[in-house]
Amino acid sequence: MDLPQIDADLLRRWGQPPSGPSFDELSKESKVKAERMREIVDQFIAADKIVIVNPVWNLSFPSVLKAYIDAVTVTGKTIKRSDNGLRGLSGLTGTQQGKRVMHIQASGTVLSHGKFKDVEYSHSYVKAIMNLLGIDDVQAIFVEGISEQPDQAQSIKEQAIRQAILAAQEF
Repeated sequence: MDLPQIDADLLRRWGQPPSGPSFDELSKESKVKAERMREIVDQFIAADKIVIVNPVWNLSFPSVLKAYIDAVTVTGKTIKRSDNGLRGLSGLTGTQQGKRVMHIQASGTVLSHGKFKDVEYSHSYVKAIMNLLGIDDVQAIFVEGISEQPDQAQSIKEQAIRQAILAAQEF
């Protein structure tokens, strides 16, 4: 996916008048970045169902997922500031109320429960940010433990596939 990184160009664009340049004043490269970021957040807003799939690397997800989350977490589009802090707008802006997220996460270690539960940062972050954006229905499928139990790898994968098939029927 063509996913621009948030950088000084985009930050200046987000600080548009009165503090930043108008769209017409941006360089060609900055205009391309700003347009792409708008496309990404608009796609997110329009979706009723969102599927996020990621591996866990060093207790977290790859940086491209963080870049995507940053691209769709936009004040005035998916969140807004209110007297009580931030309020999510995403649960109300799709074609119907009640956006749903399915998060499928694969890790070599079991993180969803057991002795490493306290260092499960990936799904907990995805769920927290989706809740911040106003999406309360965040489901998860964990494909985990393959490195800890390589002899169970096939069984672990098959179980996750069964879970995904069942979840798809109601998602």
